[in-house]
Amino acid sequence: RSSYSCCYFVLPCCFFDFHGKYSRRQSKKTQYREYLDFVAQVGFVCGFNVEEDCLRIPSTKRVSFIGKSRTYPPAEHALIDQQITQFISSRRTCAVATWDRRVAFKHNDHCGGLCEEAASEPPEDETETAGTVWMPGFQPREKVEQIRNCASLPRDFVDEVVLNVANLLLNTAPQKSCSDVQGGNMNTWNQGESLSLREVAEHLNKETLKKLKSEYGGLQTLLKNNHQVFEVLNGRVHIRDWRKEKPPSKTKPEVKRRLSAEAFKTRLCWFFIHHPDGCSLPSEACPYAHGTEELR
Repeated sequence: RSSYSCCYFVLPCCFFDFHGKYSRRQSKKTQYREYLDFVAQVGFVCGFNVEEDCLRIPSTKRVSFIGKSRTYPPAEHALIDQQITQFISSRRTCAVATWDRRVAFKHNDHCGGLCEEAASEPPEDETETAGTVWMPGFQPREKVEQIRNCASLPRDFVDEVVLNVANLLLNTAPQKSCSDVQGGNMNTWNQGESLSLREVAEHLNKETLKKLKSEYGGLQTLLKNNHQVFEVLNGRVHIRDWRKEKPPSKTKPEVKRRLSAEAFKTRLCWFFIHHPDGCSLPSEACPYAHGTEELR
């Protein structure tokens, strides 16, 4: 409905109608094929010559539709726009039939096609919004979606939470040490205790929890984002022991192995700075910088 010169490309994925989840009508077709036919029908109703194509992408849902030309001349645009409005209304009426009885339509195939007959007069609320709102009650997403994956949280706040959680894991229970025996020498490094996400949350103040709850995933997402310090497995939080991490694969080509060995260290090692026992790895084996002099 944007303009007569508008073209479109659509790659259908999730099964949604104009006003909620798409309801199946034909059991003889797969859900995907039935939904594709519905999306194609929308294009036809809107007056497009709809073309179907299959994209070469690694996905099970790769059928797309393209509308590059119209089935009617520009002079008929206003008439077709009325047809489109009627079609949208028919889909909305079907979606909200359980609570809205004000609009009376006869449907083909449970709103699968165009309505045969419309009410003689549109409802008052739709008359007021005609031409300004394509579909009353529809709430589009914002043009710019807010990033809520903890990545936009202030760095100082994230660092404080990381330090508090790490100290909690180190001090909650009697220290449990991981031991490496090399040449008869016992080298101990405190990995601390593991706690459930709920137990960790119970030790954080209300203001911190309130700030985290406004983010998708909350505390768990923040801890997973700090991969260097924490490991979250089956809902439990552990301090990461880098000695247990798998070494780079020896099957890599020689050039890639050499580049990996010469990789620049761009971030400081959290354990070297904050852990009471320092880093569990020597400087040459740690992927992070032990001091600012190692940063590149």
